Amino acid sequence: MPEIGFTREQVEEYARLSPFELKNVFIDLARQAQADRPGQKDKSSVQLLNAGRGNPNWVATGPREAFHALGYFALEESKRVWTADDLGGMPERRGAGGRFESFVRRHPGLPGVELLTRCVDLAVDRFGFDKDAFVHELTDSAVGDNYPVPDRILPHTEHIVRDHLRQELFGGAAPEDGLSLFATEGGTAAMCYVFDSLLKNAILNKGDRIALMVPVFTPYIEIPALDTYAFDVVTVEARLCAETGVREWRYPPEEMAKLADPSVKLVCLVNPSNPPSLALGADVTEQIKGIVAQDNPELLIVTDDVYGTFVEDFRSLAAELPRNTLLVYSYSKHYGCTGWRLGVIGLHDDNVVDDQLARLPEAQKQRLRERYGSLSLEPDRMRFIDRLVADSRQVALNHTAGLSLPQQVMMSLLSLFGLLDEGQAYKRRVRAIVRRRLALLLEGARMKIAHDPGRAAYYVELDLLAEAARRHGDGFAAFLRDTYEPIDPLFRLARQTGVVLLNGGGFDGPEWSVRVSLANLDDLDYLRIGHQLRTVFQEYENEWRAATDAPPA
Repeated sequence: MPEIGFTREQVEEYARLSPFELKNVFIDLARQAQADRPGQKDKSSVQLLNAGRGNPNWVATGPREAFHALGYFALEESKRVWTADDLGGMPERRGAGGRFESFVRRHPGLPGVELLTRCVDLAVDRFGFDKDAFVHELTDSAVGDNYPVPDRILPHTEHIVRDHLRQELFGGAAPEDGLSLFATEGGTAAMCYVFDSLLKNAILNKGDRIALMVPVFTPYIEIPALDTYAFDVVTVEARLCAETGVREWRYPPEEMAKLADPSVKLVCLVNPSNPPSLALGADVTEQIKGIVAQDNPELLIVTDDVYGTFVEDFRSLAAELPRNTLLVYSYSKHYGCTGWRLGVIGLHDDNVVDDQLARLPEAQKQRLRERYGSLSLEPDRMRFIDRLVADSRQVALNHTAGLSLPQQVMMSLLSLFGLLDEGQAYKRRVRAIVRRRLALLLEGARMKIAHDPGRAAYYVELDLLAEAARRHGDGFAAFLRDTYEPIDPLFRLARQTGVVLLNGGGFDGPEWSVRVSLANLDDLDYLRIGHQLRTVFQEYENEWRAATDAPPA
């Protein structure tokens, strides 16, 4: 057996870690492999290829240039009010639109100024903004000289972001009623705020039953298990297979039927999924709509749609079931801006959460009146989305709540860029990047996956045990299962080849599956990863044949 430096018992212990912590172990092993073979001529076998994390290696440059061009205008506006050594004043609203036009005429060659002008013109024409008011919001926010007011999201920003969501997540159709947004520090903060406020407002109580559509992003598994929540979790498993050894990663009707139980108060999903990277099928969407209509009308759905832009004609559950759905969205993956921390929570104005708040027992209402009484003379009438904002700052700091203003400016510029033809062309390019990388990975690995028009291809989840059965039958698969721990292949890949992947079992997927991010390495690296996967697979096959006297292939 090839040396990986760990006993089976040690490997089993490591499997208890979150996949994102286990990844660091694999990175250390890969670096050790490089150090152990410093003079080796063939560096490809020990090149560190970390496909474990989904941070994209592309960047949307146009909106960033527009942001920096805006910065020059914003500082000019500040210095116009008050000029001293390194000291300026707060930009003025009156006449801001005209001064912006003058700035553009005086700086025609400034990188980003042309796109910035088109973004401003698009917003004014499309939404009927007063130009002075909009330009002032942009400039004052770019300077960052004020607290966010309103704290939930800036007024112009909300209009712009809502239209971006309409185009990318709602199939181009406007929401049936108002969609209120809360700008957050990425999808990460959005997740934390949602769980926290649902508990604090007694929409969920400790120990309540919730459902997770799995595989799913690991924090959706780990947060409900914390002693703060201790939720009773029902898993809805994507376990359909297209053929022997080829998973569809689709949800059978009997799994979806678990949501019909009225004791299930909440269901969380990532759509398109993470790691399988598939959008919900129309049949599943219709089944959920039927369950809500007939069996579980109070079911709250939290849908994390960060990868929706990677699927043609994507349509969120927030569009299909607006009353029941709380939307989480992040700009990080599509625009390559994970470091900016840009996300939103969306909730329709007519929603089941506010209805449930109105029906709480009097004792709970009184507790919440005391909690939010310093913010409103009528705390009973505070909407859930406004309570989210207050809870995000422990209520007492509600007056300083909100996403930083420069972040909200970038959110607006990214959204406006996405509404332009250039933004649509950019979207087609990033989609093509991940699909090309998927094809190269499969070419190198010689593995088969199901064809699916709903595939986002930001990640791919490969079930190695299913692949073993497909190639050599149940005997080979049983040998692997009985002889090794499910994450053994990941240890081998890291120690022998420098390849770092994540274990699919950490996402509540099949224990022998692996997640490959198709976003963060160069194209040909995925061909190399595929080759290394095939090499490790061949090692297992050789060991199986030696141990069982199986005939050569």
